[in-house]
Amino acid sequence: MAAAKDRINQLLGDLARAKKNSSNSSKPPSSDIVKPPKVSPGGRGKKRKRGGQPGHPRHEREAFPPEQVDRAWIYYYTGCPCCGGELIDVDEPMKVLQQVEIQAAPITVEEHRRRHQSCTLCGKFHLAPWPEDLRRAGLVGPRLTALIGYLKSACHMSFSSIRKFLRDVVHVTISRGQLRKVVAKVADSLLDPYEEVLKLLADQDRVNVDETGHKDSGKLLWTWCFRAALFTVFKISPSRGSDVLLEVLGKEFDGVLGCDYFSAYRKFMKLADNVVLQFCLAHFIRDIKFLVKHPNAANREYGECLLEHFRRLFHVIHRRHEYPTEIGFRRRLTGIRNDIVADSILESPGTREAENLANRFCLHFESFFTFITTPGIDPTNNVAEQAIRFVAIDRKITQGTRGRAGQNWCERIWTAIATCEQQGRSVFIFLVEAVRAHLHNTRAPSLLPDTS
Repeated sequence: MAAAKDRINQLLGDLARAKKNSSNSSKPPSSDIVKPPKVSPGGRGKKRKRGGQPGHPRHEREAFPPEQVDRAWIYYYTGCPCCGGELIDVDEPMKVLQQVEIQAAPITVEEHRRRHQSCTLCGKFHLAPWPEDLRRAGLVGPRLTALIGYLKSACHMSFSSIRKFLRDVVHVTISRGQLRKVVAKVADSLLDPYEEVLKLLADQDRVNVDETGHKDSGKLLWTWCFRAALFTVFKISPSRGSDVLLEVLGKEFDGVLGCDYFSAYRKFMKLADNVVLQFCLAHFIRDIKFLVKHPNAANREYGECLLEHFRRLFHVIHRRHEYPTEIGFRRRLTGIRNDIVADSILESPGTREAENLANRFCLHFESFFTFITTPGIDPTNNVAEQAIRFVAIDRKITQGTRGRAGQNWCERIWTAIATCEQQGRSVFIFLVEAVRAHLHNTRAPSLLPDTS
């Protein structure tokens, strides 16, 4: 009888693990083969209206300033449309409608010529050299070079799509091979800005890290995302282990590392001398939700107990403004943390799934609650996951890379895009500045914000 009961519990556990999805585990949403429709608690949910929602600020587009208006027209009646009487102007501001249009041919074509010359004394023939920036640019100028790089990266466009866009909209035909060379120039222009922020990662006081798969000629590599307060860095590596963290951050890294519970981060915590970890509570809550839906009643009861504690914890976090002092806010979080730690150990039913969760707190409970004792630390790793989402989208569209040159392009352009968006800067303008600096062989612009 006991053997049969153990067998039933084992089968129920296997069934629960087979039903894991992105809502109750660390599996990515793309792994959810079938997503059942969400059912509201009241049965038939009320459909939300389109447009702005109650409680959210209204967003309106700002008008172009007068200095950006190229032409203006004024519309008025020459007589009353009702009776034909004379009309006089009223002292009221005019109604304005602004319209944006592109030029029929939004390009300029420049022709550079070198004159053949001969010396009247020695008889030698001479040709003046091309300017260095012109020679390095070739057919495509710096702004168009930056635009092609922008379309290839930020817009996820293939070379074929870029070629069609340039042909049909810009009215210039460029071969796929030439487009590849142009993109390589953009990659070269980003080398110095990329290496600058990569070296600065080891000096940051807090960094959030995440990783995702990357295909290179069918071989599985890993894209690492390091998000600091002012910039984001991507690095492609054949390893998913702690050696990447040691290479990028170094053994002397003494900041706070926000991450999930993956083994590489726990190993790095042992290898680095002074690093402090903040394990992602969002990942941990998904593991608790797995217990809440487990077939074993003891697991469900244990999961509900822990989930209620975390609801209280985030209820306090989201109402930080209601606490008059920082000390009172931290004291309240500490009290809830102590309840979670106590119940996670004392209330455990002893099942394998529950013990696995309880052991995490026994070993690393302080690393789950670093944000309580260190102000400014996020309890989740959402910022790194949001940054790496762009990479996952790009991976599905481009199908990865083929060689080190492609990896360099991805590392540098992803870093530039994520960092510019993080700082509220224009990615395209930064690419134009970087390409121009590269063509003139001058210092590249920095991805760090200008604090002067």
